[in-house]
Amino acid sequence: MSNGNDGSGAPGAKGSRANRYGLRTVALVYLALILVLPVGMVFYRTFENGLQPVLQALGDPQTLHALYLTVVIAAIVVPLNTVFGVFCALLMVRRTFPGKSLLSVLIDVPFAVSPVVVGLSLILVYGRTGWLGGWLAENGIRVIFAWPSMVLATIFVSLPFVVREVIPVLQEVGVEQDQAAHTLGATPWQTFWRITLPAIRGGVTYGVILTTARALGEFGAVSIVSGKIAGQTSTLTVHVEERFQQFDLIGAYTSSLVLAVIALVIVLAMTLLKPKEAGS
Repeated sequence: MSNGNDGSGAPGAKGSRANRYGLRTVALVYLALILVLPVGMVFYRTFENGLQPVLQALGDPQTLHALYLTVVIAAIVVPLNTVFGVFCALLMVRRTFPGKSLLSVLIDVPFAVSPVVVGLSLILVYGRTGWLGGWLAENGIRVIFAWPSMVLATIFVSLPFVVREVIPVLQEVGVEQDQAAHTLGATPWQTFWRITLPAIRGGVTYGVILTTARALGEFGAVSIVSGKIAGQTSTLTVHVEERFQQFDLIGAYTSSLVLAVIALVIVLAMTLLKPKEAGS
């Protein structure tokens, strides 16, 4: 009997173990082909000819300006979308009003619309022949082919992240603590700063990281509205395309490496924040 049990149990255990290892292998191979290998090739190609060409490419004025403009746009967009996202999430969870479903749909529009369409739409609205373009031109305000349009495009494409990260946290937290604070005489502003914000801090932080990643890596909408003026309206993603089209491969690889390093830092930050969220 013992031999029969061993014989019947062992093949099943071995089969289950083989299935687990097989699935893991398939997943790891897939990730290696899609993510690790391409990013690894960027690192390899960047340093293929040594460190000196990379340092020269990093010191290029156009590269530095592209990096500066990318960081400035992110520094504008992230706080704006964070404030909007938090208060929009509060509105969606804590209030009932006509058009709430429509607002929820509109928040998700950037997920569905191509960034190229976003860029074209901004030109149709703010361009010289657009709905507001004539008035803006008459008052000396330049939006399209300048940094304001790049900020608007980046705001649009990164709009939903904070909202969608904060809404589930608010739903889980509930309103009991807020109601208790109100009963004890706290003002709405005090309740927000001392009760609500600490409770949703994890969701806000996660949404900010995702928004930052999207803002730094945006290409489609920005490339349409920026005009791709080297040294003026080129972000780092646009600069990569320009360098590649001009056969400056070291410059393209170096700028791509900077973006890849920033992305890896963001992913690391997200990973480090997950245990804190679970603990909270």
